[in-house]
Amino acid sequence: MALSAEEKERFLRAVEEDREFRYALMGLLGFKELLERFARLEERQARLEERQQRLEERQQRLEERFARLEERFAKLEERQQKLEEELVRVRRLAELNRRDIGALTEATLSRWVWEDLRNELAERGETVVSRRRNARVDNVDIDLLVETSRRIYVVEVKIQPNHHDINELVAKARKVMELRGKEAIPVLASVWVGDETARYAEEKGVKVIQY
Repeated sequence: MALSAEEKERFLRAVEEDREFRYALMGLLGFKELLERFARLEERQARLEERQQRLEERQQRLEERFARLEERFAKLEERQQKLEEELVRVRRLAELNRRDIGALTEATLSRWVWEDLRNELAERGETVVSRRRNARVDNVDIDLLVETSRRIYVVEVKIQPNHHDINELVAKARKVMELRGKEAIPVLASVWVGDETARYAEEKGVKVIQY
């Protein structure tokens, strides 16, 4: 309610003349300022609490998202482990099949080589002293070792030979010759020999029998 001119005048005179009234008025004004400051602080606190609540909600959503991601990663790791186990199993089966095929090929070609050599040796008048498959001479493994009265034939069976195989065969024949004191003939039996490999074998003195 607005004050009249007379009331305003009395109020101002009381402020000027009455010290106790003036102090009381100043106290009231200070209390009001404090109340306003408290109100502003409470408002600020409310905003902070609201912000904190939003942050907590966001954190909760993030934790839920991380939980879903961890679950997904766990499933992926489990799937990867199963795939790796399956790959190992397939590789083992492939290795077993490869060994079986290799062993069968070696046995078949060794028999064919022996039949061809036997006829060739008979024509040359060489008497066969011994014949051994999977022979071992001084820690050297040999697919087929045929010894005659004159020579020793060191036979290696390879499905698709290369220069390294030929060098190993020559080294085996040289070792056998040193140990047995007879001429050793390196023989390479295969189902497929490339032209370059065949020329290299000829240069190294290796007899090639291809089927």
